[in-house]
Amino acid sequence: MTYPLFAAAALAEIAGCFAFWAWWRLEKSPLWLVPGIISLVAFAWLLALAPTDAAGRAYAAYGGIYVAASLLWLWSFEGVRPDRFDLAGAATCVLGASLILLAPRGT
Repeated sequence: MTYPLFAAAALAEIAGCFAFWAWWRLEKSPLWLVPGIISLVAFAWLLALAPTDAAGRAYAAYGGIYVAASLLWLWSFEGVRPDRFDLAGAATCVLGASLILLAPRGT
């Protein structure tokens, strides 16, 4: 359940940040900020649903998923295909996120 939750949070965060990027850097209409703010609120809400005992641990594990999702965004929405170094870096990040999420903890 945690991986799909983090994937949804990543999509919401990236979409929200891209809306701000489009407004600021691509000179799109300020109306782009409305869905951007909604997406960022959805991101925060989704990340708060993470079933973990500490917020910092959720943020750390989420970071690895975010890196991979960002490269998917790069390819899907910006038309730039990730190279082998991007993919190796994303795999390393997801592995690290999995280690954080799945490590046995005696609490």
